[in-house]
Amino acid sequence: PLCSNNNPYASFGATLARDEEQNLWSTPHDVTHTEADDDRVLYNMIVVRNQLDKDSEEWQKLNYDIYTLRQTRKEVRSRWKHILEDLGFQKEADSLLSVTKLSIISDSQNMGKARDFLLKLSEETNIFPTSWELSERYLFVVDRLIALDAADEFFKMASVVYPKRPSGERVDDSQKAPQC
Repeated sequence: PLCSNNNPYASFGATLARDEEQNLWSTPHDVTHTEADDDRVLYNMIVVRNQLDKDSEEWQKLNYDIYTLRQTRKEVRSRWKHILEDLGFQKEADSLLSVTKLSIISDSQNMGKARDFLLKLSEETNIFPTSWELSERYLFVVDRLIALDAADEFFKMASVVYPKRPSGERVDDSQKAPQC
């Protein structure tokens, strides 16, 4: 049985490696994030990269782009978590930021408010990088903030901690406004 192809455990390590490779939001074995457009872009980059020879220049470039996109996502999530924790949601921050394909909008009337709020955040703060396309994921987070009546406070905090700077002017952590 150890040598036959009927061994159910033979591909266990390979399955874990594949799960980790398709891990789009750095949550182990989470396949729920391939629903949004930005997730599909990352997933397609991973698929194309995996079809290339690892020694090729194209593979290296795609691998770098995938890494950069994942790091940017982690940074944005970290910014949101930081603000949520400063607003008093220390224990709830992770659950407020958790979005899966099973997540729903609490009130359909909030969708328009959430879109407007997200656009305002992107235009008037640096909570998102300048090259960032607004993620559908954060619509759900904003919807939760609206339901908790914490959206305005979130925006005020984001404006203080991540103020909009003129293009080309970088802000490092030592220049950020003090936490409230």
